[in-house]
Amino acid sequence: MGINRYGLTFAGTDFGGVMAAAAPLEARVALLDGSQVSTEVAALYDALLADRGVVPNMFKALANVPPLALGITALLKPLMGEGALQGWYKELIATYVASLNRCEYCVSAHRYLAQKRGASFGQIASLEDKSREDGFEFGPFTEKEKAGFRYAALLHTSGHAVNEAAFDAVRAHFNPREIVELTAVAAAFEFFSRLNSALRIPVTPIPGNATHSTD
Repeated sequence: MGINRYGLTFAGTDFGGVMAAAAPLEARVALLDGSQVSTEVAALYDALLADRGVVPNMFKALANVPPLALGITALLKPLMGEGALQGWYKELIATYVASLNRCEYCVSAHRYLAQKRGASFGQIASLEDKSREDGFEFGPFTEKEKAGFRYAALLHTSGHAVNEAAFDAVRAHFNPREIVELTAVAAAFEFFSRLNSALRIPVTPIPGNATHSTD
């Protein structure tokens, strides 16, 4: 059983990027650099580099389909920005969903971004319980915040898993705008986790810290 550097444990998998004595896998599509992309995507690269100090590998893969790269960038701004829900909490929801999907890339990226945006060490650590997927239940979260993780876990199973009782449970804590944002973030990271894992997108090192990445 592998134990990754985030504390997330999955049988046979080390989320540090490699299994013991195993070589890292290569991306299944080309990761395009700035000289290989359209003018619009090059401008996106410049903006990402200015904002994050790096062009995330996910965008280098998406650049193979320029309208998709630009469209996903436009989606991420309202999806992960400050809104009805605080940004750090959205990042932790993303991290949690990514962990359920065993997505090394997304766990690395959004764990880092959650910390950067204000999540505490204890909150992050509670999502890293090696023995259970509901470690958040014992972490420094409000009952409202725990309810959001429970909701995300149900959505991970299926949208149909959110029956009336489950929806009433989340509605007891979140207003309609918050529910829409929570649902959108949780659902989006089912997509992003599958995208990055299926294409084997390598974790993007953060400048000056090769042990984490950014999305």
